[in-house]
Amino acid sequence: MTAVSDFKSPFLRDFVARGHYYDCTDREALDALFLKERVTAYIGFDCTAPSLHVGHAMQIMTLRRLQQAGHRPIVVMGGGTTKVGDPSFRNEARPLLSEETIETNKQAILKSFRNFLTFGDGPSDAIMVDNAQWLDKLEYVPFLREIGRHFSINRMLTMESVKAKIDNDLPFSFLEFNYSIMQAYDFVELYRRYGCRLQSSGSDQWGNIVSGIDLGRRVENIQLFGLTTPLITTSSGAKMGKTAQGAVWLNPDMRSPYDYWQFWRNTEDADVGRFLRIFTDLPEGEIARLEKLKGAELNDAKKILATEATAICHGRAVADEAAETSRRTFEEGAMATGLPSFSLKLPDGILNLAVATGLASSNSEARKLIANNGLRLNDVAVSDPKMQVDASALNPDGVLKLSSGKKKHVLVRPA
Repeated sequence: MTAVSDFKSPFLRDFVARGHYYDCTDREALDALFLKERVTAYIGFDCTAPSLHVGHAMQIMTLRRLQQAGHRPIVVMGGGTTKVGDPSFRNEARPLLSEETIETNKQAILKSFRNFLTFGDGPSDAIMVDNAQWLDKLEYVPFLREIGRHFSINRMLTMESVKAKIDNDLPFSFLEFNYSIMQAYDFVELYRRYGCRLQSSGSDQWGNIVSGIDLGRRVENIQLFGLTTPLITTSSGAKMGKTAQGAVWLNPDMRSPYDYWQFWRNTEDADVGRFLRIFTDLPEGEIARLEKLKGAELNDAKKILATEATAICHGRAVADEAAETSRRTFEEGAMATGLPSFSLKLPDGILNLAVATGLASSNSEARKLIANNGLRLNDVAVSDPKMQVDASALNPDGVLKLSSGKKKHVLVRPA
């Protein structure tokens, strides 16, 4: 296991201490580079959806840690690579998106970075670029002659992401096979344009990172580096950011800041210290104190985690508002106006309302909630799955409060 003492540079020592580190290429040389100069590093994000999600937060926090240490992060939007689609460890090919959809997704994703990073023209200010700027302009035959000749099919077939497809007899198109070459070329192009020496990503991208390092050595005679982070799962083994209601999106129009705060508030007990280190900026001394709390007091640490993580993603004022909404809802029983709100037509069946508001993923799941006394209307348990809800159920504020368990609450306003 890698220890803080294995490195001399402040950035890598902190990276290890906060749980970000998984592996790197040429450990001693990378450590020396961080000691010697301001390092320019990049991470790429494809535009497959109109928002990033919590599963991307580790990578965005990596860029944040780089900037906090005085280095220069580059956010690479995959306007070009998204047209091919990353096939890594997927059973099916990604659907081909239109250029219009990719551009729409890209513009929406840009919002995710504004609170995490500082962009500008300063020496450690973040840069945002789109790899379509160079990938879309490549000519096929010249690209094959200049770049393609440096890639060995034999070696590419041994990459874990490729081998997994072949061993399991999964479809793998020539289009997808080019993704690794395009990502490798990104690294070289970023070195040429910005002096970028480091690519970081999750550990599942190791093969693609190494391909870029090898290409840099062959075409530019330069040593490039890779730095990977662990793939985050919860203590119970669940994939980070996956819930019964789907992905935990970063954009507020796809998941409300209140629901984002609640996601972190519901962190498993064993994960509190680890997530405080990775997803907040709290100092180690404070984290060490919080993770020692037991029983009901540990809930205070979870609230701090929720507020600090939400503040980084959505801003301090929004995070404080979410925390106050939660306090009023759970501690005072008040009808907090900051709860997620839906405008729906009444009358309607209770099952339809539960599904429409995301409290249940299906009618059958809503029935199970009711059978277990888990679904409540205006804080009263619902017992009849055939219940019809009309305007007579509205409270004096003209809304309905629907709850699933003790931690998920929404407001319904008549359309």
